[in-house]
Amino acid sequence: MSAAYETVALDVAGHVATLTLNRPENRNALSLRMCRELVAACTALAADEQVHVVVIRGAGPVFCAGADLKERRTMTDQDMTARRVAGFAAYAAIERLPQPAIAVVHGAAFGSGCEIAGACDFILAAQGTRFCYPEVGWGTIGATQRLPRAVGARMAKELLFTGRKFDAREAREIGLVNHVYPPDELAAQAAEMAAHIARATPLTVRLTKRSVDQGLATTREGAMAVELLAIEENLRGTDWKGALAGFGAKSAGVTDAG
Repeated sequence: MSAAYETVALDVAGHVATLTLNRPENRNALSLRMCRELVAACTALAADEQVHVVVIRGAGPVFCAGADLKERRTMTDQDMTARRVAGFAAYAAIERLPQPAIAVVHGAAFGSGCEIAGACDFILAAQGTRFCYPEVGWGTIGATQRLPRAVGARMAKELLFTGRKFDAREAREIGLVNHVYPPDELAAQAAEMAAHIARATPLTVRLTKRSVDQGLATTREGAMAVELLAIEENLRGTDWKGALAGFGAKSAGVTDAG
């Protein structure tokens, strides 16, 4: 994982990959180059079996202030369409990671920043972080798919139509964010959660993620078939008997100690 990037940074330690949006001088605004580098980095991560969890964060004072508007000023309609497609490809590359992806958000996540965070499996945020979906106010369309799936259609429509800013507390209340921590505790809390997940059997975690994602896209009956196929693959690919024996020994130890 030695590839050099200009707009993102990628580090791997202890089976946890940290993918950092790395344009702090531009508030990590999403440029065309960053779109392409996110796709490249996620493609490399997806193929790396030593990576069990991916953490996505932002360098500098904010997570991501949105799209790079300076870049768009000279774009034609065709250029803008191509840029939006590149953004969709970046979000999809994050969303399709086989490993769990955790967004660690601070400062602000506007527009494309919300989409990057929303493409992760869940979001941890610092107190005081601001979120905003400003697309309608800019005379464009965006964030119409992931946001409703996270917070419901009615709340999504309010946030999209008004473009109002809301904080991490409200984001947690509506289901966009899982947990909110004091800013000085966010990194440690995220690292602890990532390390905990990374200790689980990688195949089992990946199959669980796949089952949830594919199950939500089909009927209840289809979802049960998805889970059954995952169970069969897990039985073939893991030492599930050893895992159960180890869990039983730990449980017995707790009981005996009590």
